Amino acid sequence: MRSTAFGAETILRSALEKSGQRYTEQRAAVFRYLRATDSHPTADEVFLNVRDDVPGISLATVYKSLETLVGCGLAAKLTYGDGSARYDGRTDDHHHVRCLACGSVSDLHSHVDAEEVHRLEASASNFRITGYRLELTGYCDTCDAHGLARTH
Repeated sequence: MRSTAFGAETILRSALEKSGQRYTEQRAAVFRYLRATDSHPTADEVFLNVRDDVPGISLATVYKSLETLVGCGLAAKLTYGDGSARYDGRTDDHHHVRCLACGSVSDLHSHVDAEEVHRLEASASNFRITGYRLELTGYCDTCDAHGLARTH
């Protein structure tokens, strides 16, 4: 899944060009970070991790870069009812687990059977399905071990 630095830059330049956006080192740094991590970071976490590579980058620039990458189809924005958002450098179909205490998000390394998805679609009468997102919620091992699961 993760591409080489050269391959990632080619992918980024092509996607930006197709969407009428220009290539910037700030966007490239944000894209490289997202492609290199499996942590599904918040914008703040991306900012903290790219500011050493791009001195002077602002949090606002990171937000704009993330939204540009989402708009170009190079990243996914995972939003939640509480208004929080995390970003995923993987844009292929995959599922997540999310900790209700600390908010961490991880990839679920299992696939949903296509027949089960079709069965669910068929049961949604009077509704045109355009996609789906599976997310299991619970508590990560760290939060569970520290008793945080019982307070949420």
